[in-house]
Amino acid sequence: MRRLSAGLTAGALLLVATACGSSDDGSSQAGASSGGVTTVKVGLIPIVDVAPLYLGQKQGFFEKQGLKLEFTTAQGGAAIVPGVASGQFQFGFSNVTSLMVAQSNGVPVKAVANAIASTGVSGKDFGALMVKKGSPLKSPKELEGKKVAINTLKNINETAVRESVRKAGGDPDKVNFVELAFDQMPAALDQSQIDAAMVVEPATATIKSQDGVEIASPLVDVAPNLTVAMYFASTQYAQQNPEVVKKFQDATAESLAYADAHPDEARQIITTYTKIPADVLAKVTLPKWPAEANRSSIEALMKLGETDGLFKKTPDLDALLP
Repeated sequence: MRRLSAGLTAGALLLVATACGSSDDGSSQAGASSGGVTTVKVGLIPIVDVAPLYLGQKQGFFEKQGLKLEFTTAQGGAAIVPGVASGQFQFGFSNVTSLMVAQSNGVPVKAVANAIASTGVSGKDFGALMVKKGSPLKSPKELEGKKVAINTLKNINETAVRESVRKAGGDPDKVNFVELAFDQMPAALDQSQIDAAMVVEPATATIKSQDGVEIASPLVDVAPNLTVAMYFASTQYAQQNPEVVKKFQDATAESLAYADAHPDEARQIITTYTKIPADVLAKVTLPKWPAEANRSSIEALMKLGETDGLFKKTPDLDALLP
């Protein structure tokens, strides 16, 4: 429960380039094959975002493509990205900013399928910039000189909050960003240890239950229908196993569409791989699960990341995206 939006929790990965500058022989293999079924290992974080893969596996969408998914959970993208690059996993899940940071650091990654998107509706997104009940802060502009919690410095959430501050007429360079785990934010806000928090579900629902107030929807402020996270492979694996990648893409697209159309089933399957209480899950705002990534939104996120100094060099989206 501590890391509820994997798309948002992957680390800045500044050290990944040295950790996985080359791939071992495992990345060139399609995975274990038996009886016409190929087993592929997928690195995930046990959070709401990845529900479609669990649901798709249950519905037989991957089996129909001749694939069996073997899930391995990790705390964040900082473990998943080098795992994919080294061949430990054939596929992984990460937020888009982390993938762009990894690529700019020379890590050979290739996004292969969409994962999650913002709802695109301000005030009704799974991510929110929130203040406690009774706070005098009414706008992101008023966060200058204030302490704002984000889960990872120099990553997608900081970029998003900085854009909300800019759009409100404030100077994001004057905001005091502090790193704090999502599940620690509600208590820190309630105890006035921080002035505001950029939260994702279920922390969003928790703060709402404390009568906290949303002052912005930063992911919506970045771009309409922002693509937040994607599934990816190593560049080498994608090049050497195009058939397996295509099968994974097709089954994932079907799984995303099914999850988007069956939110109750998505909520139910989340209880099978997380510790989120059912009563909390019932109040959680689910992300959108579109089958296709929104390139223009990723371009907007990249430009903001460049403004914020996140990349060593400009990411090559043609090489990174499907």
